Order: sequence, then C-alpha cells, then structure tokens
Amino acid sequence: MRRLTSLRLLAGEPSSIARTVLSSALTMALSCGYAAPLAASEMARRSAGYMASTLSDNGLQCVPYARRVSGIAIYGDAHTWWDQATDRYERGFRPRVGAVMALPPHGKMQLGHVAAVSRIIDARTILLRHANWSPIDGARGQIENDVPAVDVSPNNDWSQVRVWFAPLQALGATHWPVQGFIYNRTPARLVRTSDPIGNIIARLMRSSTLSRPAPSVPAVDSAIMKRVM
Repeated sequence: MRRLTSLRLLAGEPSSIARTVLSSALTMALSCGYAAPLAASEMARRSAGYMASTLSDNGLQCVPYARRVSGIAIYGDAHTWWDQATDRYERGFRPRVGAVMALPPHGKMQLGHVAAVSRIIDARTILLRHANWSPIDGARGQIENDVPAVDVSPNNDWSQVRVWFAPLQALGATHWPVQGFIYNRTPARLVRTSDPIGNIIARLMRSSTLSRPAPSVPAVDSAIMKRVM
C-alpha cells in the first residue's frame, strides 16, 4: 500500500495525506506577516493565490486588495494598519502615489478602511484604488479603481475626506477621519549631524587648551567664533 501511494505521488496524483499537508502549509504561509516592504511585483505574485481565498459571500475585502496594489505587506484588519506600520514603513500626512490611506473606525464602519492612492489631481483631490467600499449592482466587496477622494479638512491636512460613492455617482456626504498615509518604504533613520563647535571643544581639550587658567578662555571663544561666523 505504501509503495502504491508513493507511485501515485510520483505520478502526480496526490494522496489525501499529501493534500492535507499541502493545505496546512499553505494556510500557515498565508497567515504569516512580513517585517520588511516587498516590491509591488513580488507582492502581486504572492497575492495571486491569496486573493481567491479572501473572497467571501460579501466579495473582496479592502485589506488584501490594498496590500496587492501597494506592495505594503501588512496583515490584519484595516484599523490596525496605521499602528502596525510603525517602525516598518514610513508614515505621513500627505498623499503620494502608491501610498495607502488609512481610515479608522467611524460610524457604522467598525473595522476601518484602507485604500491605495493611484493619482494626485491637486492639493485637495486624489484618486483611489480600493475594494469593498461602494455596493455595485447591489453587491458588496467590489473593486473600484481611480475614484476620487477629496480633502475636506479646514487646514488642508488630509485629516478628513469625502470619498466617491458609486450608488450616488458622486462623493459621499460623510466626512471620514483619516489617520494618515503609509508609504511603501522603510522609515528614515536618524542620522547624527556634525557638531563643529563640539569638535573644536574636543580638539582644544585634547591639546589641554581648556585646562589653562582663565585668561586663556578668550582664545577658546575666538576659535569657536571663527568657525561659526
């Protein structure tokens, strides 16, 4: 029996055990997160099979679609993306093409929402690619590409937006709060800047200039002033 099973596997006919093992491995792989940004092409390749598994009776959710089109490898509900991006992806409050706009829970939207920026029109208008926002032909979980969102914040800081709603064929009336934008690149590291005055003091200390009596202090001041003026 074992020999027959082996022959079937070699011939390309998986046994029930093999199918179970493969299924478990796939589930584990899909449930894992990634600590570093991925290229959009690599993310699309990895998401190709995963997309089908995220389709439910309600259609496609916003998270897998935003992940696929942006290449930002964050998993979990949309309202967790902003905090998850900390120390993994650069974040900010201005839209950029390819960035993901993160919306927190608001009103009846209990899990938040994420949408990728596809184009910037002007200082207050962008186009989005997202899923599971507008019901289309009565069905939820639909994909919408290049639909407008408008900044309606008083200070033009993108803290509130109105988003295109297909049933109205216009912008929705709700002013949705925005946490910010997640960019597909690692955060900038703090770089220690040069300290010319500190360098002068260090050199003077090494040459024992600072250990001289008080009358020599003006010479130190003069050396420092020459460097900074």
